[in-house]
Amino acid sequence: MIFHSHWRGKIVQAREKFATQISSDLLAELRNQAKEEGRQIQSLVEEAIAALIEERRHGKARTHVMSAYQKSHFRFAPLYDKLAK
Repeated sequence: MIFHSHWRGKIVQAREKFATQISSDLLAELRNQAKEEGRQIQSLVEEAIAALIEERRHGKARTHVMSAYQKSHFRFAPLYDKLAK
């Protein structure tokens, strides 16, 4: 079934329901995360799926991962050079 979101009379984005199963522990963590962030579970699931697809489509690390790597490389470049020898 497809649902359409409306804002000021315009269709914003089509949504489709689907069902899946995940571990009880993972679902509990997801519920806690949603509660902590004041968001709906579907919002977190959609964000996670979009990030996974983007990562696999481009084969690139996420922005925050690359940022952390670059900071580490800048800070520890001499050490990395020594370790490489």
